[in-house]
Amino acid sequence: MSAEIINLRQFRKKQARSEKEKQAEQNRVSFGRTKAEKQLTRSLNDKVDKTHRDGRIETDDDGA
Repeated sequence: MSAEIINLRQFRKKQARSEKEKQAEQNRVSFGRTKAEKQLTRSLNDKVDKTHRDGRIETDDDGA
């Protein structure tokens, strides 16, 4: 009856890597966006910004 010998240092490192990978997967789900989604957001923001600038009324502020 012999048990398998386990190196605790290697076990701890393996466990830490596993925990980091779980956290990374959770972050990818929570914060990850595709390139297409980023471009869509950027183009919509540009369109709104342009519409806002086009709607401004130009005034001549010469101090009078």
